[in-house]
Amino acid sequence: MNNSQQRGTTGRSQARRAELIATGRKLFADTSYDALSMDDIAKQAGVAKGLIYYYFDSKRGYYLAIVEDSVAELVARAGGDTDLPGAERVRRTIDGYLHYAEHHHAAYRTIVTGGVGSDAEVLAIRDAVREELVATIAEGAYGRRTLPPIARLALVGWLSGVEGTTLDWIGALGAPDQPDRAELGALLVRQLRATLEVIEEFVPECPAPPGPAEPLDPLGDLAPVTGSP
Repeated sequence: MNNSQQRGTTGRSQARRAELIATGRKLFADTSYDALSMDDIAKQAGVAKGLIYYYFDSKRGYYLAIVEDSVAELVARAGGDTDLPGAERVRRTIDGYLHYAEHHHAAYRTIVTGGVGSDAEVLAIRDAVREELVATIAEGAYGRRTLPPIARLALVGWLSGVEGTTLDWIGALGAPDQPDRAELGALLVRQLRATLEVIEEFVPECPAPPGPAEPLDPLGDLAPVTGSP
């Protein structure tokens, strides 16, 4: 735990820190990192600049806290419903992932692109969330989080495609003929099933989970998630 985290251990301090992070998420959603000064941030937050330094040490520390908070929310949404059967959990994971991207465009872009420039710490946060999401998918598909290297690489490749697809999708939301979240989720689930079948060819000890005997809808054997928030 770093110094800024230690300063937010009481209930009141945690609430204040959370308020500052929420404000920062809104600010960085509309303005680039370099364009925001600490004076700007303090003014928008309605606090003294020293309070931000107290909790976060520096502008970069503040930014990293915002990124980490965004990552925690994405992972929590994507990795929930752990008591569901494997196939349904995979569907829910993808739907939760897309739900987050749909409602938090700027935070999602920061997470998957690595944030400001080539900041090694932000890139490390991005890599950690990728590993967590791959492990979550593996657990839903195989009941375990660790995989042989080639199986892991296949899932990393699929997730990289998901990131690019999702970035393009949120950039065009509202445009004519764009798929909704359920339709895009169904597409990504079908692509994942194909990836799992390829993994089984290379790694027989990682068999693809069985699908339903008959198609559930016109999109194929894995129906889109419905009823998600």
